[in-house]
Amino acid sequence: MDNNSRSNKSSWGDRKRRRAARRRVTAAAVVVLAALGTAPAAAQQPTGATGASRSTEAHGRGALLDITPVADLDRADVARFLASGGMDTDTVRHGLRAYRLTYRTVTPQGASTTATGLLTLPKGGPHRLDLVSDTHGTMAHRDYAPSVGEDFGRFASYLHASAGRAVAAPDYLGLGKGPGRHPYMDTKSSVTASVDMLRASRTAALRLNRPLTGDVYASGFSQGGQVAMALGRTLDDGVDRHFRLRALAPVSGPYDIEHAEMPALFDGRVNDISGIFYMTYFLTAQNRLHSLYKDPSEAFREPYAGIVDDLFDTNHTEEQIIPALPATLKELLTDDYYRQVQHPTGALLTAVRAQDGNCAWKPDAPVRLYSSSGDTDVPIANARDCAADLAAHGVGAPVFDQGPANHNATYMKSGPQIVRWFDAVAARH
Repeated sequence: MDNNSRSNKSSWGDRKRRRAARRRVTAAAVVVLAALGTAPAAAQQPTGATGASRSTEAHGRGALLDITPVADLDRADVARFLASGGMDTDTVRHGLRAYRLTYRTVTPQGASTTATGLLTLPKGGPHRLDLVSDTHGTMAHRDYAPSVGEDFGRFASYLHASAGRAVAAPDYLGLGKGPGRHPYMDTKSSVTASVDMLRASRTAALRLNRPLTGDVYASGFSQGGQVAMALGRTLDDGVDRHFRLRALAPVSGPYDIEHAEMPALFDGRVNDISGIFYMTYFLTAQNRLHSLYKDPSEAFREPYAGIVDDLFDTNHTEEQIIPALPATLKELLTDDYYRQVQHPTGALLTAVRAQDGNCAWKPDAPVRLYSSSGDTDVPIANARDCAADLAAHGVGAPVFDQGPANHNATYMKSGPQIVRWFDAVAARH
């Protein structure tokens, strides 16, 4: 579920080296960004909407509040950025401009709030652009979100935009510049934030004179793979008449927490560092939505019961969080809650099942699933279970196994393959 190279200690140095390389790549863009300024904050909702779209406008969902330029790279800059992560750059055809969008959306409880996300547009290509929805993986610190952090969270946006498509990458609730805490692994609110990001992107693209065609190609990684699958279903159900799902290609999503991801915490398929990080994040966030426990001491041993909520306040980095947690789940959780995680019941089972089941539908658009047998964050069993659910609904969705690649390397290998597949799908329309 992690989308920065933070799931094991050996990758932290690699991440610092990539960040230094990206600072060199983007330094030349600072003067350009200063000249760009900020687009007007007031936004007009699209006209001519009917039905569900009229209701959306009445509640302000997807209304664009602000556009802030954050990157301006030429083709060579983009290629260097992607290469710094070990990604194949043969699909890089354009430079790009990227913008932080601030827009209206809703909380898990349906109250009005705001969120931010990254809209990335190619320099060149067709005037009217197809749109890629890219949903990111697990991040604890709000500044790692795509619209703020020049890190792993931007690889997919830059990859797809440089191939000639617009890219809408929501930060989700509580990350980036959005208020509050992130409701981690609450798939429903991540989908509403993603749909509203598409709406805000449609308005912003019109203002920037790069209108969208309405064709959406959905992808996402790790936590975002789960979101992409659920978003695809929502788009296919007709949530907004302006958008048509054309293809769906999630990577390493935890599609089956109950039967694949949680059992893997106990049989060695998920490494301990990642498993403890994910489980602590999941329990503390889900407790705010499903009342898993009345006091942290019911789930966590001391001294961890007294610190876990503060660690996941969106202002701590993984480098700060991971050393503060123990080495094993047995040391982290009380005996009772350790058994609960092994065999979920009650509120915990409700929380888990609220995220599962997003592969049990029949897409009209083609689907491909990407994963790797070497992934020890989100085991490939998740993708295989998802493929089985889709098959049960009459849909053949191949699982592309990237072999021994670790979690983040799975995306680095899969991303260019997805771009080429999206190219092939687009050529048929």
